[in-house]
Order: sequence, then C-alpha cells, then structure tokens
Amino acid sequence: MKVLITGATGLVGKAIVRELNDKGVHVNYLTTSKEKLVTKDTYKGFYWNPSKKEIDLECFYNVTAIINLAGASISNRWTTSYKAKVLDSRIDSLRTLHDGIRKSGTKNITSFVSASAIGIYPNSFSSFYTEEEQSIDDSFLGDVVKAWEEEIDTFTNFNFSIAKIRIGLVLSKNGGALPQMARPIKNYVGAAFGTGEQWQSWIHLQDLARMFVFVLTNKLQGVFNGVAPNPVTNTKLTKELAKVLERPILLPNVPEFAMRMILGEMSYLLYTSQRVSSKRIEKKGFKFNLTSICGALEAIYSKESSKKESIPSYSKEYI
Repeated sequence: MKVLITGATGLVGKAIVRELNDKGVHVNYLTTSKEKLVTKDTYKGFYWNPSKKEIDLECFYNVTAIINLAGASISNRWTTSYKAKVLDSRIDSLRTLHDGIRKSGTKNITSFVSASAIGIYPNSFSSFYTEEEQSIDDSFLGDVVKAWEEEIDTFTNFNFSIAKIRIGLVLSKNGGALPQMARPIKNYVGAAFGTGEQWQSWIHLQDLARMFVFVLTNKLQGVFNGVAPNPVTNTKLTKELAKVLERPILLPNVPEFAMRMILGEMSYLLYTSQRVSSKRIEKKGFKFNLTSICGALEAIYSKESSKKESIPSYSKEYI
C-alpha cells in the first residue's frame, strides 16, 4: 500500500503519517511550497497549487489510497476574505485532486477518505446526532461543511470506496484547541463559556489517526463521526482539564457577548453545542483507546505522553 495525503503536515496529518509509517506503509504528500519538498524512504513530497488547479501527476504513481485533509484553519477571525479562503481551500483542493486522478489515468486507487467536520450538525443542547441526520447547522460552518461534502461526493464517478470522517474537537498538546484552552487555566484565569452546558464531542489525536487508517484499510464507505464515545459539556471539559493541570477554576463563566467582542463571529465555535454519536464506526469494529475525557487528558499531560505524541515535522505546509 502507498497512500497519498493532502494536509499531511498539519496536526492530524502528521499523526496519520506516523500511524501509516509504523505499519510499513509509504506516504506521498502534496505541498504548495517547492522549497518544502522532502524525499525519504517512506515519505515523499510533490508540488501542487489548488488555487491554480496545478498538481504534479507523479504523486499518484503506485498510490492505492488517498486521504484528504486539505483546508485552511477555521480558527482565525472570520472576516469576509478569510471566510472565502476557508471555503475555497477545501473546494479547490478537492477539484484539483479530482482532475489529477482523471488525468493520471491511475487504476490502482481503491479507497478515498476525506476529512469533514461535525460542524455540519445543528447547534443543540438536547439532540444526539448520528450520521443519518439530515438537518444542517444554520451558520457559516454549517454552510462550509455542506459544500465540502457535496464536493467529496463528486468522486463517486471513480471506481473506489469513498468515506467522510466528520471530525470533532481534536485533543492534543501539540496543537489544535487544547493548548489554547489550557493556557488560561494554567495562568489561573480559566473559565467555562456561556452556560457551560454546550456539548463538546472530542477525540484524542491518536485515536483519530487510527480511525482514518482503519477506514482506509477496510475500504469503508459513507459518513463516520470522528468523535470518542462520551461527549462532555464545556463545564465538564474545563473542570477536568483544570484537575489534570492542578489549577483551580476561580472565575465565573465567560458570557457570549464578551467573546464576540474579542473574536467576532468566530466566537460561535466556543458556544455551539453538538452531541455526536460514535456508534457507527464502533459497529464496524473500530476500538477506541481513550473513551473518557479524564483518561484522554491524563494521557496527554502525563510525562509519557510527550513520547507518544512526538510526531516528526516534515515541513510547515498546511494545505
């Protein structure tokens, strides 16, 4: 097996590369920077520029599966121009990949797995969402994920399995939201947001990487929620993080209007609530290593976790 990955040098991508390399699987990756191309025995870079629909067709040579993680981070202020970047980076990447597969004429690909996001599910304090949910969140993020998944569906005209993994809150001390959540707690100014009752569907980084590889190697099809079995409220997450970091929570909850003044529309991410089920992927045979928020946070902040999460950085390219 040889896997082509877009977004291989982001947080999730690095973890997936490590998981694949540990299994003896070689990886090709796509980067927008020619100066950041790397060639190793098990890891080789190729140039692409999705905004111009450019791609090195050699990246498909002997590739039997593709993982797509490309897309600009949603954790920047949602200005009009940045919103366009968030959407365009996802759509352009998929269209460039689609055209590349068609032009390369490769017949070796058997599996295509793309990232998606649980942000597609409506904001709700009471619903428990499965992959069968048809309603879409009435927000910028809901619109982005809807368009993202519709573009993924265009790959159905190829003869390989197609899967989407709707990723939740990824827990890792190497990046993502957790270090930003931990920082104020470490400085004794941590607090829950809003009522604190909003649901946060989380997953440990290594379980997410394992899930992508599981879906890929088993050629699973359809939508799967990339979340652990036990979602928690924002209050629970904040308290458990404070406990692991050995800090008290002294301040009252942060009201939504305050964060909106600081972050603008992006503050929506802190207050939206999605309780999401992991049952479908579990029924396919996937076993989570970390199912409780307590265990996940302890694993991340224990002395041993530094070795477990020591993922090689091949470049700083994210798309």
